[in-house]
Amino acid sequence: MPKTQTSNARADGRFDRADFIYIARDDQYLCPAGQRAIYRYTSFESANLLALRTYWSSACPRCPMKSECTPADYRRIRRWEHEAVLESMQSRLDRQLDAMTIRRRTVEHVFGTLKHWMGSTHFQTRRLGHVAAEMSLHVLAYNLKRVIRILGFAKTMRAMKLAGV
Repeated sequence: MPKTQTSNARADGRFDRADFIYIARDDQYLCPAGQRAIYRYTSFESANLLALRTYWSSACPRCPMKSECTPADYRRIRRWEHEAVLESMQSRLDRQLDAMTIRRRTVEHVFGTLKHWMGSTHFQTRRLGHVAAEMSLHVLAYNLKRVIRILGFAKTMRAMKLAGV
């Protein structure tokens, strides 16, 4: 999943959020001018109850690079409270470039098949335990069909008898 870029700053020839480096140890951002943008407050988006931390530097009004950064008095940077998880995932994807290709090959087909069998709809049961059981039955059916397709019916039945199933 690529990182979302919602700012038009880059298109307008200004620094965008990627140009600001987050320093986790200090919970601050380092701006391209070398100033520290410190934490100021946390706001909550009402629709999703997302906690967004807001940062800015007191040096913005006097900054020689201000025109390349923001037309406002201060450049505000917002950070989601769980953004470290997204950054960790992104670094794993950057290290293993073919991870999504492998996932598509191994997992997506299985879930697509199961969803098709279920009629592209919801689970028939309610409560987590019941839904888990229903999903387990779907997975068991998928695996049995696959084994039968690979080994053939006779060999599968022999193997099940030997295993005591």
